[in-house]
Amino acid sequence: MSYVLIIGAKSDIAKEVARVYAKNGYNLYLAARGANELKDLKQDIEVRSNVKVEIKEFDITAYNTHEKFYTNLEEKPLGVIIVSGYMVEQKIAQKDWDKSLNTINVNYTGAVSILNIIANDFESERRGFIVGVSSVAGDRGRKANYIYGSAKAAFSTYLGGLRNRLFESGVSVLTVKPGFVNTKMTENLDLPEKLTAQPEDVANDIYNAQQKGKNILYTKSIWLLIMLIIKHIPEFIFKKMSI
Repeated sequence: MSYVLIIGAKSDIAKEVARVYAKNGYNLYLAARGANELKDLKQDIEVRSNVKVEIKEFDITAYNTHEKFYTNLEEKPLGVIIVSGYMVEQKIAQKDWDKSLNTINVNYTGAVSILNIIANDFESERRGFIVGVSSVAGDRGRKANYIYGSAKAAFSTYLGGLRNRLFESGVSVLTVKPGFVNTKMTENLDLPEKLTAQPEDVANDIYNAQQKGKNILYTKSIWLLIMLIIKHIPEFIFKKMSI
């Protein structure tokens, strides 16, 4: 079976995505910084799913290494899933430029760097799929998280353009927009239970949407309605709100 490359493979969502694709017969490249921490996951997946799992060291902000990283893959993947993410509290990010810059680089600039390389390969081969995990935070700027949200908005726009470009080559591009997800990144937040997804649910949603060739996925699905309402609140009202 073909390989799927998962970038940002140490995240809770990425680990569940890896399990879902492996269960369905795909071999895996698991790429992340400090990739040795994925050895237990690699062993578990190989035993449970009888697929090949390779661990790859990868820094999404080390742009000058991306070309070599992709070129050196023993077998080019059928698909790539970008799950890399970084988020700090808005009040911290707006006062600390290094944290703001890292938010932009991890959530947007680094993803664009590696996807430009992969997209060129997929386009020339006229095959493959790309999945980018963005966020509902990118649908409208809010004072609670506008630095993180603006990076995700840029990533969503990039994926939309990539989808338009690659359509004629038979390459599918899926933009994933999770709402609240119960992960390490959100463990200090007081999240509403009914609106909060579990990583394994998000992973299954991603797999099903990608297999069906969908363009945009909101998960949980209720977030499609929530963000539709939020996006249509007039700006003169919205700017006075705290949501």
